[in-house]
Amino acid sequence: MTDDARIILDPAVLAGKPVVRGTRLSVEFIIGLMADGWSEADILRNYPALEREDIAACLAYARDALRSEKIFPSAA
Repeated sequence: MTDDARIILDPAVLAGKPVVRGTRLSVEFIIGLMADGWSEADILRNYPALEREDIAACLAYARDALRSEKIFPSAA
């Protein structure tokens, strides 16, 4: 199963935000938990519907989104 199959965008779920397939857990939420210091084990323990590969897919999605981001520094 590819990462793309684990992360879906459905206008009927959280207004089309990217979520883990079969849940209402957004990529943003999972990344936010990690930014707040939650370990993979913490997330899996608190959200048993998730699998380790779902967390990896969230990280890959965030990486790919940042990779395609264009930054235009302004002269200050």
